[in-house]
Amino acid sequence: MIRDYQALQRTWFEKGKQRIVRTTGKHRGVKLLSTVDYCSGQIVWHEDESYNAETFLFFLKKVLEAYPSGTITMVLDNARIHHAKLLKLFLNENKRLNLVFLPPYSPQLNIVEGLWKWLKADVVNNVFYHTVAEIRKNVSSFMNAVMQQPLTVIDRLCVRMEPDHVVEFL
Repeated sequence: MIRDYQALQRTWFEKGKQRIVRTTGKHRGVKLLSTVDYCSGQIVWHEDESYNAETFLFFLKKVLEAYPSGTITMVLDNARIHHAKLLKLFLNENKRLNLVFLPPYSPQLNIVEGLWKWLKADVVNNVFYHTVAEIRKNVSSFMNAVMQQPLTVIDRLCVRMEPDHVVEFL
């Protein structure tokens, strides 16, 4: 979730002219789901008002649509919505979608966490948004711009591998 109240980060300012970033003190924000394709740099993302099993199921359908053939392996954290009972039937019907869960407390192993850090640095750090609509607009602009630069995504978030050197981990 990209929140409007957690955006204060280190910054430079001229001596004697400290930068002031206003805040509302409210818990507003944008809830995001995303994938980063390790090999191609392709991003599939979805923004929603809620973050629940139904939202995640809709997102999984969006991922299957983005990759109409082949096996898809998604690496996920252990959020409760990723294990919801609602998903069992869907996953049984869509065998080409494999969910792999990271160990607890290991966000450093999840590539998408780098995308969130990048997004926060470019869009929300040290910025005050009057409305959630402003946050959504800038998040959308960022995501759409990043999606136009898949090699930049790979260079920034992934280890570049030549196709004949791809290693599978079991």
